[in-house]
Amino acid sequence: MSEETTGGTAPRRTPLHGVHEELGAAFTDFGGWEMPLRYGSDVAEHRAVRTAAGLFDLSHMGEIRVSGPGAGALLDRALVSSFGALAVGRARYSIMADAAGGIVDDLIVYRLGEQDFLAVPNAANAEAVLRELTVRGAGIEAEVADESEATALIALQGPAAAGVVGRLLEELELPGGDSELSGLRYYAAAPARVAGHEVLLARTGYTGEDGFELYAAREDAEALWRALAAAGEPDGVVPAGLAARDSLRLEAGMPLYGHELGPGISPCEAGFERMVERALEAKGEFVGREALAVALEAAGDPSSRTLVGLRGLARRPARAGAEILEPGEESAGKVGVVTSGIPSPTLGHPIAMALLERRRAEPGAVLPVDIRGRSADFEVTPLPFYRRGR
Repeated sequence: MSEETTGGTAPRRTPLHGVHEELGAAFTDFGGWEMPLRYGSDVAEHRAVRTAAGLFDLSHMGEIRVSGPGAGALLDRALVSSFGALAVGRARYSIMADAAGGIVDDLIVYRLGEQDFLAVPNAANAEAVLRELTVRGAGIEAEVADESEATALIALQGPAAAGVVGRLLEELELPGGDSELSGLRYYAAAPARVAGHEVLLARTGYTGEDGFELYAAREDAEALWRALAAAGEPDGVVPAGLAARDSLRLEAGMPLYGHELGPGISPCEAGFERMVERALEAKGEFVGREALAVALEAAGDPSSRTLVGLRGLARRPARAGAEILEPGEESAGKVGVVTSGIPSPTLGHPIAMALLERRRAEPGAVLPVDIRGRSADFEVTPLPFYRRGR
């Protein structure tokens, strides 16, 4: 997910914009789109997702189809993860790196068939990912097609999500012939009919809760949204905006492009060392390979950066950009920077993610953070901050 905007260009609108206006949403420009920030209280929406479920419009995200005999080979060249052996019906989270080892985008890829994949980049990066997939596919027998304009994406996230989708589910085509919703595993997707609409039903999400993402035809978006909302109303399902989505993902320790991820941040700094290690061990050539090998070696340097969680020991939250300082009364040196921070609605204390020098990244270490000229103590803590069921 990205917070970059398109400057002076008027923001685009999703097919659900009229529904959001009906619901009294407050809007924000996000990734070049006019998106609902909240409908009432973002804290109430956050808590509804943790206790019932929230309904999100994600139609600003990109959808890029990669198909043909060389589709898996193209993705193997273009992304850090491997896709040739990914089973049909499964999904994989990955990073697109540039030649210098920076991050172009983070994205999910679904394998829909032996020669058919769906890549889902962030809204502000969709054009860049489409361009890179096209360029990186040169000489490979594969087609890259942008399906973003024709596709709507609705997410239903929270403990009540499976019950709501189950009541509306009419058909589900799982590999092996299973048709029960319980057979759809986490990070899997399958064609389905929900409330009379053909969708790709994916058990994925960005909140730390169980939930589903429904890819549908643009013209079906409003009817599908209303069906999900009506079916979920008795369970306490509410519409949720980007503010709640951001606080939920932060509690779940999930990175946000433009904060924890970006061109100046290596995957080895952002917590993806194991992904890079596997790629270097198991794959041939892919874009960024040489730079990532250097970055992985540099990760052994105590002065290199790594992504950590921070737990506030007082009430003041640290926001993105706040500097983390050397501990001690005579502190003058900067050892890291906060990338995202909030007062956690679920945990009741401030939390943050930060890029921190590895020599200071030991869990339990207490470090001062400069919050608008005043120091506040934060404790280094493992990510994620929140796991469902715990």
